[in-house]
Amino acid sequence: MTGVDIPFVVCVSADVSVRERVVRQLDDVGPVVICADLAELRAMLFPTPAAPAAPPTGATPVRCGDLVVDPAGHLVTWQGEPLALTRLERELLARLAGDPGAVWSYERIFGSVWGGAWLGDAAILHSAVKRLRRKLGAVPGCPQVQTVRGVGYRLAVPPGQPAVGP
Repeated sequence: MTGVDIPFVVCVSADVSVRERVVRQLDDVGPVVICADLAELRAMLFPTPAAPAAPPTGATPVRCGDLVVDPAGHLVTWQGEPLALTRLERELLARLAGDPGAVWSYERIFGSVWGGAWLGDAAILHSAVKRLRRKLGAVPGCPQVQTVRGVGYRLAVPPGQPAVGP
């Protein structure tokens, strides 16, 4: 290179029309990176070595009292009744339930659930935890996600429920 600065533009938008418009407007400016969300951007910036697609908890269901997270079956049940959780919520709950009471740092959760490096913005994690809390809170007696301020999260097992890992 001859010392000429070339702008590097990043567009993060779930809206395809926005991404297409950015590409048209910035086509002659320089390199433009287009991605749908921050997880995709993280994957581009911090690629991780290929790993098996199986969840870290393996095919063995994780039990936390009457809560069962079955990664292979993509199912979470409380006292035998299925809970309607998204893939992300199931993966987050599987990690927390795998070692009930243990504190999971933001960095550890990002590495395990999102598969990427934590860039210091925990908004996506807080949002996922908020949705998971709302769903678990609607089920009487179900374990709850607790915040360990400035550190991360843990799964709190209600009194009388056995805390069992995988």
